[in-house]
Amino acid sequence: MTELPSYLAATVDAYDAIAVRYADLIRDSLDHLPLDRAVLAAFAEFARAADAGPVAELGCGPGYVTAHLRDLGLDVFGVDLSPVMIGLAREAYPDLRFEVGSMDALDLADGALGGIVSWYSVIHAPPEDIPSYFAEFRRVLAPGGALLCGFFESGGGPVAAFDHKVTTAYRWPIDDLAGLAREAGFAEAGRMLREPHEDERFRRGHLLMRAR
Repeated sequence: MTELPSYLAATVDAYDAIAVRYADLIRDSLDHLPLDRAVLAAFAEFARAADAGPVAELGCGPGYVTAHLRDLGLDVFGVDLSPVMIGLAREAYPDLRFEVGSMDALDLADGALGGIVSWYSVIHAPPEDIPSYFAEFRRVLAPGGALLCGFFESGGGPVAAFDHKVTTAYRWPIDDLAGLAREAGFAEAGRMLREPHEDERFRRGHLLMRAR
């Protein structure tokens, strides 16, 4: 792998350092988030309808969302830049495929995927780099393939950095992120915003899109 940009190297180091504690903290988190489960179920229906190839969870961390997508009937694998996270995912879900890799430079052929889930995985990317992520997602998705992007929403304000528990992250206005996805070749199918739970700080945004 080529040398990583400084922010990516810092992100990998930060997640490697807290991987075990992070995995323990979030492993069962979807059990208490019915709206999040609903949007993942909607994505699964879109991906099955497209029938255009396997699904990748990009930035899969310890693999709990990848496993949930498997349970929804998808042919799915996970990719993450943190070797420690990938090791934990492989240990927890030995029946699933997990690979170390970068979301902005995937080792996949053009149009190889029928779906992508980016579940709070582009939140650490500097705003100016987000178009390159969406461009890579579009490259590896077959026409009609589904993309689900989960992120921290800015509550109507501009893009804003905040002190994420692991490393610096960004909150996005949902309209701005949707606009960047359209420019990269996606058509919006739907969106879901939910208010923060009592142990969360920010509103959560979810965009469900199709590759044009």
